[in-house]
Amino acid sequence: MKIAHISDLHFSSSLFVPRWAENVARTMEKERPDLLVVTGDLTNDGYASEFEAAKSFLDSLEAEDMLVVPGNHDSRNLGYTIFEEIFGPRFPTYVGRGVTVVGLDSTEPDVDDGHVGREHYGPIREQFNGQNIRILALHHHLIPIPGTGRERQIPTDAGDLLGVCKEVGVDIVLSGHKHLPWIWNLDGCFFITTATATTRRLKGRSRPAMGILEIEGRSLVLHDIKTDDLERAIVLRTELRVR
Repeated sequence: MKIAHISDLHFSSSLFVPRWAENVARTMEKERPDLLVVTGDLTNDGYASEFEAAKSFLDSLEAEDMLVVPGNHDSRNLGYTIFEEIFGPRFPTYVGRGVTVVGLDSTEPDVDDGHVGREHYGPIREQFNGQNIRILALHHHLIPIPGTGRERQIPTDAGDLLGVCKEVGVDIVLSGHKHLPWIWNLDGCFFITTATATTRRLKGRSRPAMGILEIEGRSLVLHDIKTDDLERAIVLRTELRVR
């Protein structure tokens, strides 16, 4: 199973870099992943024209399936309604090839802070069953990311959601939002945050990037690919816990 992870495209931002988007497309053409996971901020202001541009770009990428969740920028200006019109449910699910991916909308309209809500904990528990590898995908990070400034926008119910992750045995959490790649290992669950893939909205001298996750059995290999020059490195090689 191969999963591509991109985030924070920010279509229509003045800092959007078309060449980096082209490198994302080249990587996707080379890798041909089974699933593309996009963890939010497809747009800069949630306008319909931005969503349409993002949709056109994502549809052009080589991936067998795609799972997309909104980010805080996508929920501006009633953008969450446009998201549903163009991309479908804000809480999507993918099941296949030994993997279950549950997508969460962690956004609130016109607010940058994150929140999921206890009304969604039950469905999360219900969808993670059987022996599949369990992956949660949302825009906001659940654990603070070093080097990203004062923490202000972590989900208000991050603690409760972390508890749900531990309870149901989530293996991987994919997120974006902070525009800086980072990995936490908490009780055997790997929290993987990727950078912005296509904009200059970067922290310090960091670089744009995307991730490729290769899963074989319970083995996980994570490749970090810089989208400015396609430099590639393995940043995680591990065995996921056995059920």
